[in-house]
Amino acid sequence: MAGSPSSLANVRAALTLLGALRRHGLAHVVLCPGSRSAPLAAAAALLEPGGLRLHTAIDERSAAFFALGLGRGEGLPAAVITTSGTAVANLLPAAVEADFGTIPLLLLTADRPARLKGCGANQSVNQEAFLACSCRWLGDGSAEGLAGMLPQALEALAAQALAAALGDGMGRPAGPVHLNLPFDEPLHASGSELTTLAAELAGRGEAAAGAADGVAARSLDGSLPAGPTQRASDLLDPGRPGVVLAGPWRGAPTAWPGHVEALRRWQRRSGWPVLADALSGLRGLPDLELVSAYDLILAEAERPQALAPLAAPQVLRLGPLPASRRLQQWLAAQRGPQVLVSEGDGRPLDPLGVAGFQSAAGLERWLQGQGRTLGDGAPGQDSLALAARWRRADAAVQRLLERELALDPGEVALARHLSRRLPAGLPVLLANSSPVRDWESFADPAAAPRPVYGFRGASGIDGTLSSACGLAEALGQLVLVSGDLALLHDSNGWLWRSQLRGRLTVVLIDNGGGGIFEQLPIRTEPETVLDFERLFAMPQPLDPLALAAVHGVPGRRLNGPAALEKALAWALAQPLALLLVSTDRRREASLRKRLRTMAAALAAGPIATP
Repeated sequence: MAGSPSSLANVRAALTLLGALRRHGLAHVVLCPGSRSAPLAAAAALLEPGGLRLHTAIDERSAAFFALGLGRGEGLPAAVITTSGTAVANLLPAAVEADFGTIPLLLLTADRPARLKGCGANQSVNQEAFLACSCRWLGDGSAEGLAGMLPQALEALAAQALAAALGDGMGRPAGPVHLNLPFDEPLHASGSELTTLAAELAGRGEAAAGAADGVAARSLDGSLPAGPTQRASDLLDPGRPGVVLAGPWRGAPTAWPGHVEALRRWQRRSGWPVLADALSGLRGLPDLELVSAYDLILAEAERPQALAPLAAPQVLRLGPLPASRRLQQWLAAQRGPQVLVSEGDGRPLDPLGVAGFQSAAGLERWLQGQGRTLGDGAPGQDSLALAARWRRADAAVQRLLERELALDPGEVALARHLSRRLPAGLPVLLANSSPVRDWESFADPAAAPRPVYGFRGASGIDGTLSSACGLAEALGQLVLVSGDLALLHDSNGWLWRSQLRGRLTVVLIDNGGGGIFEQLPIRTEPETVLDFERLFAMPQPLDPLALAAVHGVPGRRLNGPAALEKALAWALAQPLALLLVSTDRRREASLRKRLRTMAAALAAGPIATP
């Protein structure tokens, strides 16, 4: 067609865009197959010799979750490249999680030029709108095609995309960005043209262009721009009793050391106990007084009078709420001031509606703004007494769990056994539904510290295995604890085996379906009134070990806690391995209920002890 660009012009435009993203900090590209996206694929391959990491995936949904794991682990966005049409729709689940989980992510989708939209042309859909509800920013290439854009315009598009994905650290959080990029035909440069272009780039040194200048600097060095903070004297007084509630950590990896030190400083001054969520990353860290069994201690949260000795006159809340509904009920019943401090996320994070103030400055900067209010004083006696009551209740519950779960082979006890036996510092990813809740309540608080991750932004089970693979790639090694339905929902994630450089051990709890539903009061008597298995549990007649083996992944069945240490030693030495734990979900639901009842009664004694 007259006036249409050459195929090489499309590749050059894609190369300019990806090269600019690379210079601003892009380290990973996840490429999905397609024809319309061929210029982007060729450009990514041409940049690979210079250090751009190129991963390939046949499943766009899996690709996006893999990139999500990379973004969570590294704190910088990975880019996903897809062709046009329904390929773009498959990116939505990961975009939703990146949005609510504040994870940087770049989604680059090839499209038809404007002249082919809305006229019945094949694979021409309104894909530019598919992801809009979840993205921080939607950028468009020229409607006539990317090849018609000036290099300066492509550079600006890349810079704005990276900036929007990273957030500003002062209320606009990191998240997903969608660049919809039209390409006109001819799309496919010849092999000889690409060979010549590769030699040209090598001669100019462009393929080896390094990463990271201005746009990514904030995320790379951990600093945040200046901004207003709230004085603690307006709402919180560290000289009086209170409680810190530490929810899931969603800050940048570079901000973590400062966050921990700021929390230690606050606790040294206030004496407040820290109720630490499993995903807070705080459990096991030295020089912090933590409470981990709060969900069990608060089993009678619907009767506030029973928990009066634990009432918190003030609450400092860090990040989003933990999963525990009992904790949320208790928190809603507190009548004192509550301050919520997030790590750069200025969106509302208080579904209970009880926080008097929310700051997006992050704990380190928020605390720096307190100045003389914090001071160097010692905790008051009332503060120490409240902390002691929490600690005694926690210790009593831990003794109960130790006695009841020491030899138990089930999934409730697995959280405790795993937390103890995994090497110190080895990161863990907890899948949604039961695994994350069991670790919250039943893991051993005396176990060695480790990073603990969970994708709780939207709390879905889609993308579990692919996210774990991306996180393992970013961190070097990872253990995933997952239920059977969550893993099966993303079974294409096993396809990452051939490319994965990080080591991943998957501990699979096979309880024959959706075990989380077994904890709900929805079974009927007689059971024939409503088919619980068919409507909720949905067990699948599949052998997880056989499915993994088909993908070349070795696996073993784990029989009881006595065999755990040996099985872990074997699995952790493999590039990718599966350990299968078979359990009875009805028994496990009954055990959870019994432990909660026992813990509530047991904690009441230490709470009341002066």
